[in-house]
Amino acid sequence: MNIGIIGAGSMGSGIAQVAATAGEEVMVFDTNAASLDKASASLTKIMNRLVEKERVTRKEADDILGRITFVDSLDYLENSELVIEAIIENLEVKQSVFSQLEELVSDICIIASNTSSLSIASISSACKNPERVIGIHFFNPAPLMKLVEIIPSISTDQEVTDKAKATIDSWKKVTALVKDTPGFIVNRVARPFYGEALRIYEEGIADFATIDWAMKEIGGFRMGPFELMDYIGNDVNYTVTETVFTAFYFDPRYKPSFTQKRFSEAGRLGRKTGRGFYNYGEGTTNPEPNKDMDLGKKIFERIQAMLINEAVDAVFWQVASAQDIDLAMRFGTNYPKGLLAWCDEIGANKPLTILENLYQTYGEDRYRPSSLLRKMAKENASFF
Repeated sequence: MNIGIIGAGSMGSGIAQVAATAGEEVMVFDTNAASLDKASASLTKIMNRLVEKERVTRKEADDILGRITFVDSLDYLENSELVIEAIIENLEVKQSVFSQLEELVSDICIIASNTSSLSIASISSACKNPERVIGIHFFNPAPLMKLVEIIPSISTDQEVTDKAKATIDSWKKVTALVKDTPGFIVNRVARPFYGEALRIYEEGIADFATIDWAMKEIGGFRMGPFELMDYIGNDVNYTVTETVFTAFYFDPRYKPSFTQKRFSEAGRLGRKTGRGFYNYGEGTTNPEPNKDMDLGKKIFERIQAMLINEAVDAVFWQVASAQDIDLAMRFGTNYPKGLLAWCDEIGANKPLTILENLYQTYGEDRYRPSSLLRKMAKENASFF
């Protein structure tokens, strides 16, 4: 299959690597010649490293690189059967690109966006044939992250959805089918991991190190929320939260944090700037956590309850199936367990009780339990 990639940034070149590794012929387009050169050099370096680690042979690496061509004109993508756009998260820019692309490619070419937060319906509205437009959302870094969200809009043809999913499945990715709603699965359901951790800090209950310790030591998460925000970048993480909050008509469940906003404004973005919630400068020592198990358990169970409630509510609103939601959270965020399986394990009544207590304490809609969580607790039901 001929694959077109629009955008030679880390995401675009990562998707190109995935497709070429699966045996596809790939054209990577970018208007910036320097970006194309950088992407080409970076991919060559990555493949050389894989050869050194004996993950691939020299011939396999050369064959993969040989299947990727970097081009500076959109016209080169005219024979593509699938084009994946991976450019700036700006609706007007994406609409302009899709409108131009539609005039170039054949009628059977699927046009996809790798957007993490924009409406597929809005992007496809710029096309004469919106039925062939779909969301194919990879996670960074694309070669390592197994999950890909497949997002048909209300206009997408079922045959396009089936073909897109089958193609990405054939690239040895784990696909989750999701409704065209704000944040899709991962960026919606994961919001409390960051938001509630920030809230706990802002209340003075615990510092960054203690909250991270609780989530790793007691919860089994690979990274704590503040470590992860520093890794992602506070500017990026804050923008996603703000986007989801606005898209959900300012629902208090997704309310952004002033703490993260101030860190972002101050340029404390995390690892990429050397300082975020933690200091990454050479020779610096960060605070030690308070390893009080009772405190740690309260922190973990509060964030866990919020995460489970968000996952349950996504099932209630038919954003995706229970199976796909748990797949997405395991493979898109590397959570220790699927949140719905976790709900089954501890019983729906436990997170419900925690949320009801929080709601009673604060009187905020932020802590309202999903009606499905109430139903599950009442009926002692399970998802799996």
